[in-house]
Amino acid sequence: MTDRRRFSLQASVLIGLALALSQSACQPKRQSDRLTVASAGRIGSLDPALASTTGVLQVLSALGDTLYIRGTSGELQPQLAASMPVLGEDRLSLTIPLRRDVLFHDGSRFDAKAMAFSLNRFLRIGSQRYLLNNRIAAIETPSPYEIRLRLKEPSSSIESLLTSPYLTPVSPKAYADHADRFLNDRFVGTGPYILNSFRNTQQRLLPFRHYWGKPPNNVGLDLINLSNSTALFGALISGEVDVLLSNSIDEDQKRALSERADKALLRESKGPAMNITFVTLRTNSPPLQRQTVRRALAHSLDRRLISARVSYNQREPLRSLIPPSLQGGKTEPWPTYNLATARQLYQEAGYCTGRRLQVPFTFRTNVPSDRLMALTWQAQLKRDLPDCVQMTLNGVESTTVYKQLSEGSFEAVILDWGGSYPDPEAYLTPLLSCKRSEGNICKEGEAVDGGTFWTEPGLQAALSRSDSLQGKARLQELRAVDAMAAKGAPYLPVWVVAPKAWAQLRLNPPIFNGNGLVDLAQLGERR
Repeated sequence: MTDRRRFSLQASVLIGLALALSQSACQPKRQSDRLTVASAGRIGSLDPALASTTGVLQVLSALGDTLYIRGTSGELQPQLAASMPVLGEDRLSLTIPLRRDVLFHDGSRFDAKAMAFSLNRFLRIGSQRYLLNNRIAAIETPSPYEIRLRLKEPSSSIESLLTSPYLTPVSPKAYADHADRFLNDRFVGTGPYILNSFRNTQQRLLPFRHYWGKPPNNVGLDLINLSNSTALFGALISGEVDVLLSNSIDEDQKRALSERADKALLRESKGPAMNITFVTLRTNSPPLQRQTVRRALAHSLDRRLISARVSYNQREPLRSLIPPSLQGGKTEPWPTYNLATARQLYQEAGYCTGRRLQVPFTFRTNVPSDRLMALTWQAQLKRDLPDCVQMTLNGVESTTVYKQLSEGSFEAVILDWGGSYPDPEAYLTPLLSCKRSEGNICKEGEAVDGGTFWTEPGLQAALSRSDSLQGKARLQELRAVDAMAAKGAPYLPVWVVAPKAWAQLRLNPPIFNGNGLVDLAQLGERR
């Protein structure tokens, strides 16, 4: 990044801060004791079956409960379940006893039939229904407060899946007319808050008086959704909002908020880093069809430089498809930045001798860090290997990128992924699984949908085998899958992002759970 560019970005933060401080003296007195919580991105639907963004999952975690949750240390804890799940001797059934003291927001009782209704509804219409379709053979209710999942095959990841907000139960009474279609602007669940009003830019949550668990520490929440990073930054600084939940603000502003927290002007909390960013390489056509070329690019990626220039080292360099916060994720099988090795591999592929590898690199125009990453890598390659590789940049809006990935429209594109539940399988399977292949080319499966078209003989079998194992044997198999992908290099992991939250000094520090979501009910005045 040039000094002029860096100065411009820093200046914008200083100007925004000055404006925010100048306006804070003119702010009206608080009209409500409810806490105002701000985040980026609009909320289009509150239906768990349609949920797709962290923002929606965050709201659902306050309005609803799940059978289990992951604690701050990653341990499985019962929530709507009365105790830990019981695995059958054949490992093809999972029996879950349910709490008997839970009511939905409409006053109807939560029981096994209600849980089965919600799971079956998700299986029919859920946008992420593949999570259950591949695992669940049948859903049974052997008693009023006991649900049994019949599995198609043994699955070690099923327990983590049961912590996902996608599987938040909804009231069969309230959703009777929406058993096979989405209900976007209402939500009737079992959580500590009820939905008082809904707009895609603002939701009001009030405590549920008949909540089965500990009541919220606050009298209610006003959740506001802003798309402008500077507006989010300024609203927190000026005191217009009490808490900011966002990884969507610009890196300069993140750093400025962290610096204010270091000076005891704000409270900052950090959750488990589970959102990974990577470069996807299309492997079903030249020149990236050659493993040698992909590995040359892997050795050409200076992650530490890119992290420093783009995020001021706030994003941790990553050399795995498994986030390090998860069990099995502390290995680093991907090639390191090594110019000598990179040059050797380029030469083996026929480059660096009057011929350069041409790499069209696509970034998402609506993701600011994408553009900065692309510019930094382009400049780094020009500095390090100008006679071997030439990168050209192409900006495309993210929705277009996602639509065209499976069509093979991009030779190299930067993307990110957050697992649907905190388990290595939720990263490896969606990025690597393949149903039908010819040699190293995937013809049908997640590898096609993800735009790599890559597989390896034995990889799919190893993925399936890992979910039938437990303990150390499972972790070893997952690491072996990660290592196979590292050797084939269809992806180049870049960094992993930890969610952050900032709160005003009078409030308790925000607490993240093991799924990377803030416990909104815990927010309240310090005592």
